[in-house]
Amino acid sequence: MGRKVRISKGKQMKPNFFVFCEGETEIAYVKFLRSLYRAPIQVIVKKGKSNISEDYIERSQNEYVRTEQDKVFLMYDLDVDGMLEQLQKIPNAELIVSNPCIELWFLLHYQEQKSEISSVKCVQKYQKVSKGYKKGVLSEEEKAVFTKNRESAVERAKKLAAFQNPSTTVFKLLEELKG
Repeated sequence: MGRKVRISKGKQMKPNFFVFCEGETEIAYVKFLRSLYRAPIQVIVKKGKSNISEDYIERSQNEYVRTEQDKVFLMYDLDVDGMLEQLQKIPNAELIVSNPCIELWFLLHYQEQKSEISSVKCVQKYQKVSKGYKKGVLSEEEKAVFTKNRESAVERAKKLAAFQNPSTTVFKLLEELKG
Protein backbone atom coordinates (compact mmCIF):
# COMPACT_ATOMS: atom_id res chain seq x y z
CA MET A 1 0.00 0.00 0.00
CA GLY A 2 1.30 3.44 -0.92
CA ARG A 3 1.50 6.32 1.42
CA LYS A 4 -0.64 9.35 0.91
CA VAL A 5 1.27 12.33 -0.31
CA ARG A 6 0.95 15.15 2.15
CA ILE A 7 0.07 18.43 0.54
CA SER A 8 1.17 21.51 2.37
CA LYS A 9 -1.64 23.89 3.13
CA GLY A 10 0.85 26.73 3.05
CA LYS A 11 1.16 29.04 5.96
CA GLN A 12 -0.67 32.28 5.68
CA MET A 13 1.15 35.16 7.30
CA LYS A 14 -0.79 37.61 9.37
CA PRO A 15 -0.72 41.10 7.93
CA ASN A 16 1.59 43.63 9.53
CA PHE A 17 0.14 46.81 10.94
CA PHE A 18 2.82 49.44 10.49
CA VAL A 19 2.10 52.27 12.91
CA PHE A 20 4.23 55.35 12.34
CA CYS A 21 4.10 57.74 15.26
CA GLU A 22 5.97 60.65 16.75
CA GLY A 23 6.28 60.14 20.47
CA GLU A 24 6.83 57.89 23.45
CA THR A 25 3.21 58.02 24.60
CA GLU A 26 1.97 56.73 21.25
CA ILE A 27 4.60 53.97 21.31
CA ALA A 28 3.53 52.88 24.80
CA TYR A 29 -0.13 52.80 23.72
CA VAL A 30 0.53 50.82 20.53
CA LYS A 31 2.66 48.31 22.46
CA PHE A 32 -0.24 47.92 24.88
CA LEU A 33 -2.59 47.26 21.94
CA ARG A 34 -0.15 44.75 20.45
CA SER A 35 -0.21 42.71 23.66
CA LEU A 36 -3.98 43.13 24.15
CA TYR A 37 -4.87 41.95 20.64
CA ARG A 38 -1.79 39.74 20.12
CA ALA A 39 -1.29 41.42 16.78
CA PRO A 40 1.78 41.79 14.55
CA ILE A 41 2.08 45.54 14.95
CA GLN A 42 5.35 47.14 13.91
CA VAL A 43 5.85 50.45 15.71
CA ILE A 44 8.10 52.78 13.78
CA VAL A 45 8.98 56.03 15.45
CA LYS A 46 9.56 59.04 13.26
CA LYS A 47 10.95 61.88 15.32
CA GLY A 48 11.05 65.31 13.74
CA LYS A 49 7.36 66.17 13.63
CA SER A 50 6.21 66.76 10.04
CA ASN A 51 9.10 65.05 8.24
CA ILE A 52 7.07 61.88 7.63
CA SER A 53 6.90 61.00 3.93
CA GLU A 54 5.83 58.24 1.55
CA ASP A 55 9.50 57.51 0.76
CA TYR A 56 10.39 57.15 4.46
CA ILE A 57 7.47 54.77 5.00
CA GLU A 58 8.49 52.62 2.03
CA ARG A 59 12.12 52.40 3.19
CA SER A 60 11.04 51.53 6.73
CA GLN A 61 8.75 48.72 5.57
CA ASN A 62 11.49 47.13 3.47
CA GLU A 63 13.13 45.90 6.69
CA TYR A 64 10.21 43.49 7.29
CA VAL A 65 8.65 40.49 5.58
CA ARG A 66 5.55 41.99 4.03
CA THR A 67 2.18 40.65 2.92
CA GLU A 68 -0.48 41.92 0.53
CA GLN A 69 -2.75 42.68 3.48
CA ASP A 70 -0.27 44.92 5.35
CA LYS A 71 -1.69 48.24 6.52
CA VAL A 72 -0.03 51.55 7.29
CA PHE A 73 -1.31 53.82 10.05
CA LEU A 74 -0.11 57.31 10.85
CA MET A 75 -0.60 58.12 14.55
CA TYR A 76 0.07 61.80 15.06
CA ASP A 77 -1.21 64.74 17.06
CA LEU A 78 -2.71 67.60 15.08
CA ASP A 79 -1.60 70.37 17.41
CA VAL A 80 1.24 71.22 14.98
CA ASP A 81 0.29 73.58 12.14
CA GLY A 82 0.31 71.85 8.75
CA MET A 83 0.52 68.32 10.17
CA LEU A 84 -2.86 67.19 8.80
CA GLU A 85 -2.02 68.44 5.30
CA GLN A 86 1.37 66.69 5.42
CA LEU A 87 -0.20 63.38 6.49
CA GLN A 88 -2.99 63.59 3.91
CA LYS A 89 -0.37 63.69 1.12
CA ILE A 90 0.74 60.15 1.98
CA PRO A 91 -1.24 57.61 -0.07
CA ASN A 92 -2.45 54.23 1.21
CA ALA A 93 -2.17 55.19 4.86
CA GLU A 94 -4.91 55.34 7.47
CA LEU A 95 -4.81 58.49 9.58
CA ILE A 96 -5.28 57.74 13.26
CA VAL A 97 -4.82 61.25 14.49
CA SER A 98 -5.89 63.18 17.56
CA ASN A 99 -6.66 66.87 17.76
CA PRO A 100 -5.14 68.26 19.85
CA CYS A 101 -3.24 65.22 21.24
CA ILE A 102 -3.33 61.49 22.10
CA GLU A 103 -4.41 62.32 25.65
CA LEU A 104 -7.81 63.25 24.19
CA TRP A 105 -8.25 59.59 23.18
CA PHE A 106 -7.23 58.54 26.68
CA LEU A 107 -9.65 61.04 28.23
CA LEU A 108 -12.53 59.62 26.18
CA HIS A 109 -12.14 56.36 28.11
CA TYR A 110 -13.32 58.29 31.17
CA GLN A 111 -15.66 61.00 29.89
CA GLU A 112 -16.89 63.01 26.92
CA GLN A 113 -15.01 66.02 25.60
CA LYS A 114 -17.04 68.13 23.19
CA SER A 115 -15.56 71.62 23.48
CA GLU A 116 -12.31 72.80 21.91
CA ILE A 117 -9.28 72.20 24.12
CA SER A 118 -5.54 72.90 23.99
CA SER A 119 -2.92 70.17 24.35
CA VAL A 120 -1.85 71.51 27.74
CA LYS A 121 -5.45 71.64 29.06
CA CYS A 122 -6.17 68.17 27.64
CA VAL A 123 -3.17 66.66 29.44
CA GLN A 124 -4.14 68.45 32.65
CA LYS A 125 -7.73 67.21 32.38
CA TYR A 126 -6.52 63.67 31.75
CA GLN A 127 -4.16 63.86 34.75
CA LYS A 128 -7.16 64.70 36.95
CA VAL A 129 -9.01 61.51 36.00
CA SER A 130 -5.90 59.32 35.78
CA LYS A 131 -3.83 60.16 38.82
CA GLY A 132 -0.08 59.86 38.31
CA TYR A 133 -0.18 59.92 34.49
CA LYS A 134 3.23 60.52 32.90
CA LYS A 135 3.84 60.97 29.17
CA GLY A 136 5.40 57.89 27.61
CA VAL A 137 4.29 55.49 30.34
CA LEU A 138 1.01 53.64 30.83
CA SER A 139 0.25 52.34 34.30
CA GLU A 140 -1.49 49.03 34.90
CA GLU A 141 -4.51 51.01 36.13
CA GLU A 142 -4.66 52.96 32.84
CA LYS A 143 -4.36 49.77 30.81
CA ALA A 144 -7.25 48.26 32.79
CA VAL A 145 -9.43 51.33 32.13
CA PHE A 146 -8.46 51.35 28.42
CA THR A 147 -9.46 47.69 28.16
CA LYS A 148 -12.69 48.01 30.13
CA ASN A 149 -13.91 51.28 28.59
CA ARG A 150 -12.70 50.97 25.00
CA GLU A 151 -16.21 50.60 23.54
CA SER A 152 -17.36 53.75 25.35
CA ALA A 153 -14.30 55.62 24.08
CA VAL A 154 -15.00 54.46 20.51
CA GLU A 155 -18.62 55.64 20.73
CA ARG A 156 -17.55 59.02 22.13
CA ALA A 157 -14.85 59.46 19.47
CA LYS A 158 -17.26 58.64 16.65
CA LYS A 159 -19.52 61.51 17.74
CA LEU A 160 -16.71 64.03 17.14
CA ALA A 161 -16.05 65.58 13.70
CA ALA A 162 -12.84 64.09 12.26
CA PHE A 163 -9.78 66.36 12.29
CA GLN A 164 -11.59 69.14 14.21
CA ASN A 165 -10.69 70.13 17.76
CA PRO A 166 -11.56 67.98 19.66
CA SER A 167 -11.41 64.77 17.66
CA THR A 168 -9.58 61.48 17.40
CA THR A 169 -9.63 58.62 14.91
CA VAL A 170 -7.54 56.22 17.03
CA PHE A 171 -10.64 54.02 17.25
CA LYS A 172 -10.02 52.98 13.61
CA LEU A 173 -6.91 51.07 14.69
CA LEU A 174 -8.88 49.22 17.37
CA GLU A 175 -11.57 48.31 14.83
CA GLU A 176 -8.89 46.91 12.48
CA LEU A 177 -7.32 44.89 15.29
CA LYS A 178 -10.71 43.45 16.28
CA GLY A 179 -11.11 42.29 12.72
